[in-house]
Amino acid sequence: MCGLGGELRLDNSAADLKRLQKMLPMLERRGPDDGDVYTQHQVGLAHRRLAIIDLSTAGKQPMLNQQQTLAIVFNGTIYNYPQLRRELQQQGAEFVSKSDTEVILKAYEAWGERCVSRLIGMFAFAIWDTKKQKLFIARDRLGIKPLYFSQTKNSFLFASNTQALLAAGDVDTEIDMQGLQHQFTLHAVIPAPRTILKGIRKLPPAHYMWVDADGAGTPVPYWQLEAKRSHQRNEQEWVDEITQALQLAVDRRLEIADVPVGVLLSGGLDSSLLVALLAQKHGRVNTYSVGFEDQPEERGHEFEYSNAVADAFDTRHHRFHIPNEQVLQRLPEAIQQMPEPMVAQDAVAFYLLAEQVSQDIKVVQSGQGADEVFGGYFWYPKMAEAAGDPLPRFASHYFDRDYAEYMRTVTPNYIDKDFTGSLVAKALNTSCAETFIDAVFHFDVTTLIVDDPVKRVDSMTMAWGLEARVPFLDHELVELAMQMPVELKLNDGGKAILKKIARGLLPDKVIDRPKGYFPMPALKYVRGAFYDMVRDCLESSACRNRGIFSRVYVDQLLNEPDQHHTRLQGSKLWHLALLEMWLQQHVDSVAYPSG
Repeated sequence: MCGLGGELRLDNSAADLKRLQKMLPMLERRGPDDGDVYTQHQVGLAHRRLAIIDLSTAGKQPMLNQQQTLAIVFNGTIYNYPQLRRELQQQGAEFVSKSDTEVILKAYEAWGERCVSRLIGMFAFAIWDTKKQKLFIARDRLGIKPLYFSQTKNSFLFASNTQALLAAGDVDTEIDMQGLQHQFTLHAVIPAPRTILKGIRKLPPAHYMWVDADGAGTPVPYWQLEAKRSHQRNEQEWVDEITQALQLAVDRRLEIADVPVGVLLSGGLDSSLLVALLAQKHGRVNTYSVGFEDQPEERGHEFEYSNAVADAFDTRHHRFHIPNEQVLQRLPEAIQQMPEPMVAQDAVAFYLLAEQVSQDIKVVQSGQGADEVFGGYFWYPKMAEAAGDPLPRFASHYFDRDYAEYMRTVTPNYIDKDFTGSLVAKALNTSCAETFIDAVFHFDVTTLIVDDPVKRVDSMTMAWGLEARVPFLDHELVELAMQMPVELKLNDGGKAILKKIARGLLPDKVIDRPKGYFPMPALKYVRGAFYDMVRDCLESSACRNRGIFSRVYVDQLLNEPDQHHTRLQGSKLWHLALLEMWLQQHVDSVAYPSG
C-alpha cells in the first residue's frame, strides 16, 4: 500500500521536479514510511511508501530494473507474487528484492501488457518504458486501488488521489455536468472515467492504458465479469465451493505480509465470518470495533454482536467509542482526506476507526463487497419482485433522486439530459448477465461498489497509513459467486449462502440478526450542532456564488431537515452540504500554480 504520482510532459520539455515535490505531501498519509522521486527527461515518478512486503530498502520506490530501462511506482498488494516470482526465475529473471513491486516489473519485462492478467490482488501502477518512450498504467479488476489522471496540452499527470493532482496545478476545476448528476442520483457514485471535476478523470477498473508524447490513449479492458450459469451444481456443492474460495481469499490476505494482519469487526455477518475463517485455521486474531452515540431512532453501535464474536474466538479485541462532539469536530478533517465527495455516513466512522487501529497495526481485513456480491441489501429482493422494464425496476429502489427531482435540485446551468438514466439502462442491458437481477449484481460489483464502499474504505484507512484488504472482492471468488442461482443470495433475508457457511461457526444471534449498517446516527439525522454546520455551509457566500443548487430546494430541505431521505435512507440535506464542503476544501482553498 502506498501513494503514487507522476508526470509525463507532452511538449518534450523536462518533467517538473518542483511539481512532483508538490504532489508528495498529498500522498504522504498513504505512505508514511518513505518517499522519493525519479526523473528522466520528460517523465517524473513520485512515490510514498507504506512498508508491508520486504521492509528493507530493496523495496523502495520508484523502482528500476537492472538495465534501468523500466521504472515503476505501485500501490497495492499482489497476493500471488511468490508463485509469479518462481515462474519468472525459471525463465531466467534475477531479483534483487523480495517485494511484489519487482515481480510486477519483471512480469512486464516478460509479458508486456499481458502481465496484468497474471496478477491476483489489488493494484494501481505506472511503468515508464524508456525503449518505447511510453507510460503504461493499469488498475486492478475490481477497482480496489485508485488511479486518477489529468491531461492538458503540455502534460499528463496521474496520482493515487485527486489532492495530489490539484496540488500539482493546472487542473480544470469546473464542475463536470454528468458527474454532478451521478453524484446526486447514484449515492455519490461517479463511474469511471468521470469525476465531479472536468479536469480529473480516473482509469476504469480492469483496464490498462498507454500514454505517450501524444497523450493518453484509449483504456483497454483486460478482464470481463460474467453473471451467468456455466454449469449446474446442487446447493451443497455451492456451499462447499464458495467456502473453499472464501477461505483461499482470506488466507491470501493474511499470508502475504511481513507485518501482522487484523480484522475490522463490525459485528455483522461478513466481518464476523472473516474472523471465524481466520481463527479456525490460523489462531488468535486481532479485532477492532467502533461505536458512536445513540439517537432516539437508531442505536450508534453494534457491540452486542462484535463482543459475541470476539468472545467466541478469544480475539485480541479493541473497542472504541467516539462521542458525537468528536465526530462533528473531526468531520472537516475526514472530508479533507476524500479524493471525491463521499456522502455515506460511515466515511467519517472508518476515518476515526482507522486512526485508532493504525496505532496498533498496519494491515486489516474488512468485509466490504459481501453485500454486493452475495445479495445482502434490502433493495435487491424489491428489484427482483418488481415487474416492468429494467431501468424503472432499478431506479425506483435505488436512485437518490429521479431526474425530475434532480432538475429541482440544481440551477438551470447544470441541467442537460438524463445522463444517469442512460448509463444505468445501458449497464442493465449487458450481454454479460443472464437475467435482470444478474445484471443488477453485475452493475453493482463492476461499477457502483467501486466508487462507494470500496473507494470510501481505501481513502479513509489509507489516510492513516492503514492497508485494508477485502477478501470478498477476490476476483476468483467474485467470478464464482456471479454464477450462483440468485435464490442462494436472496433467500433467508439475503446472503443465504453465507449464512449456511456461517452456521455452526458463528453464534446464531450474529447470523440471524437483521441486516445492519455501519451506524452513524449523528450524520443521518441532521440536528443541533450538525444542523448548524450544514446550514452555515449551504447559506455561505461561497455556496451561493457557486450557483449549483436551487435556493428553493435548499430552503425546503433546511426547513424540514428530518423529512427528506433517499431510498437508501441517506439525508438529502447532508448530500448537498457534503458536496459544498468538499468543494470549499479541495477547490476553493487551493492555490493553483500554472503547469
